[in-house]
Amino acid sequence: MKTILVTILVLVMMSGISMNAQTRIVEGQVTTLDNLPVANFEIRAKKSGAGINTDSVGKFSIVTMEKDVLLFKGKVFRNERVRINDKVKDSLFVMVEFIPTPENKKLAVGYGYVSESDLINSVSHMDSKDDDFCNYSDIFELIRGRFAGVEVRGRGADAEVVIRGTNSINLSSCALYVLDGVTVRSIGHINPCQVASIDVVKDAGSSIYGSRGSNGVVIIETKKGTE
Repeated sequence: MKTILVTILVLVMMSGISMNAQTRIVEGQVTTLDNLPVANFEIRAKKSGAGINTDSVGKFSIVTMEKDVLLFKGKVFRNERVRINDKVKDSLFVMVEFIPTPENKKLAVGYGYVSESDLINSVSHMDSKDDDFCNYSDIFELIRGRFAGVEVRGRGADAEVVIRGTNSINLSSCALYVLDGVTVRSIGHINPCQVASIDVVKDAGSSIYGSRGSNGVVIIETKKGTE
């Protein structure tokens, strides 16, 4: 009887050692845009079933299993997946991509992901509800001098928007233009009266557009596009 009890105890201990060998605690931080920490961001480990939300400075600590997958989910961000393997360090830093629409900005603050002041400093926004865009002769006159770190070079339909402080890998210094969700080569034809909102995004926030966004991005939503 004593031998059986000893055998059972050994098996339990070996089982515990095996389980501990398969688990791993991964710590890290979630950031967005200009390295802003993202609070209350949901993180789940697919295999271990563990779930956690980031703290006020975007940090987290979660138990994972061998070859686990971490799922990063937020209502105004693009979902991210990180596979845990031998190449992934115990300290993990994840940059999530914020989708900079006017509605998402409100949700980002409402869900407690980022503070309103931090968001304003990272994504510049102009809305026709706050200003009569019809007072401007063209789209470049509307943009000129209204955004910090942004300048308009040239005059007329051939002018270009240049976002200072961006690191270009292209020959051109002109920002990428996105009109109603579609990238366009020029915005000179846009009537200011038809513009609903303008967003200027740079640095990490423009990474969702790949190398095309290396000069920063000017996102324009028209009143037709928001209907």
